[in-house]
Amino acid sequence: MTSGQMAFDQLPLKPELQSRLSELGYRQPTPVQQQAIPLVLAGGDLLAGANTGSGKTAAFALPLLHNLVGKRASGGNFVSALVLVPTRELAQQVADSFVSYGAALKPKPKVLAVYGGVSVNIQMLALRGGADILVATPGRLLDLVSSNAVKLNKIQALVLDEADRMLSLGFTEELNQVLSLLPKQKQTLLFSATFPEEVQALARGLLHQASEIMLQNDDEPTLIQRVFTVNHERKTALLAELIKVNDWQQVLVFASAKNSCNRLAQKLAKQGITAEVFHSDKAQGARNRLLTAFKNGEIRVLVATDIAARGIDIDKLPVVINYELPRSPADYMHRIGRSGRAGASGEAITLICHEDYHHFKIIEKKNKFRLTREQYPGFEADEQVPESALARMDKPMAKPEGTGKKKRKKLPEINQQLWSKKS
Repeated sequence: MTSGQMAFDQLPLKPELQSRLSELGYRQPTPVQQQAIPLVLAGGDLLAGANTGSGKTAAFALPLLHNLVGKRASGGNFVSALVLVPTRELAQQVADSFVSYGAALKPKPKVLAVYGGVSVNIQMLALRGGADILVATPGRLLDLVSSNAVKLNKIQALVLDEADRMLSLGFTEELNQVLSLLPKQKQTLLFSATFPEEVQALARGLLHQASEIMLQNDDEPTLIQRVFTVNHERKTALLAELIKVNDWQQVLVFASAKNSCNRLAQKLAKQGITAEVFHSDKAQGARNRLLTAFKNGEIRVLVATDIAARGIDIDKLPVVINYELPRSPADYMHRIGRSGRAGASGEAITLICHEDYHHFKIIEKKNKFRLTREQYPGFEADEQVPESALARMDKPMAKPEGTGKKKRKKLPEINQQLWSKKS
């Protein structure tokens, strides 16, 4: 153990949690766990930023299990702690973590995940008698509240996981409806891998005398980022070449839209590479099966939209490839964070053609890095911009999944009404 590090058994967690951590092979907390767990145990509000794969889920799950299990209000469908997440996959993943960490606790914690795409009736039945920990996407949670399946007025702790996404305009209306149902006196925890400046201001509006942890750049990088410039017409061929030459057996490829995923999978098939697609048109059961098969190494290439950027946790995923750029610079960081997790080495490769150059510079500027442009032999980009690329530059970028057409109010205006200073 290096200087400044502690062991998990030095943290004031219940013996049952310590025993379970030992079974799971957890010996030393990561930096965010080491700093966050004592603060959460103390009951204060917290704003925590740390790299993807740095152990943020355990940083809030362990102290919440310590503080809240066995203390749920009786006599109704009450919940002790609410964890809000942006995607179905992340909801299930976080709930599974709570179940695993709390396996030795007595009474056994009741942990539920609720999200769309599956039967609401099953979730309503599961919520009878309430829950210690409820992990939810906002839309399905509001459906359950409207059906009187769950009560939120005795929540003791609220967590926004992937808080940057939860505070974005896409979730404004639903998030503020949820916030209006919660008691003002509670612990509020915000965790994310990225906190753009505009989101930090909104986040602080939800917190009261909060502690802050920002660790995104503290650790030695385990993820190598590379950028290849290529003509648009040769991008798929370069992707296939990289997969074959490197003999990657587990590759996550990001495209910007559902149609792009489908077309790319078809093009790769013509190159002799079988790929599956992962996007919101897939039924939830099919999405679950795809993720499980990919994690188990049964699928070599998974082509996904950004719904996979925040809901996939795979040990030692060797490579992530950005076939198309995300609209949001924050989503770029979440995409590449699927590799190089928990100290494992990984590689993130981005393929950019002429019409991507400007947007990638914006991604670099917002995320405060600069990458060397590389040319792959035999796939070099033209020095001059082709006429075909000029035509594509005039077209708007595809909207990310989950972006509605409905006009929404700006979050700060609503938060000022809902979140007056706590007494």
